[in-house]
Amino acid sequence: MLDDLILLRRFMNKIRTLIATVLATVAASAVAAEPQYLNSGKVLKGSFPFTEAVKVGNTLYLSGQLGIVPETQKLAPGGVKAESHQMMRNIRTILETNGYAMDNVVKCTVFLADMKEWPAFNEIYKTYFTQGKYPARSAFGVNGMAFDARVEVECMAAK
Repeated sequence: MLDDLILLRRFMNKIRTLIATVLATVAASAVAAEPQYLNSGKVLKGSFPFTEAVKVGNTLYLSGQLGIVPETQKLAPGGVKAESHQMMRNIRTILETNGYAMDNVVKCTVFLADMKEWPAFNEIYKTYFTQGKYPARSAFGVNGMAFDARVEVECMAAK
């Protein structure tokens, strides 16, 4: 009987240690997962009611990007192809500013003013990624975007 009590006490001590370890791990994860709201000011100037990117853990969530030329704060002239190039450069700038690269992009959502421009957009889009390592992607035709843009893309990147 005394041996059983000793074994039970040892077992309970191991359980307490295990619970303490799990709680410490959960607490550390909660701190690591605290959202960081990031604005580089390198792409869009001014005060807008959104954040350029939010980092949670090792994942970076980018707000939707347009083909805005940072120096002029106007859309790149030339239609969907010119806007697509500028937009992808803006995405790359935001990623690199925050320590990520285009190869870290895992998901994109595309918004097109006209789905007939899908092939022209794809022609530009694919040049910004390593062939065969394209992010998962969704696309939608929409009836209006800020600045009367032709295309907008939002992305998620992970390390």
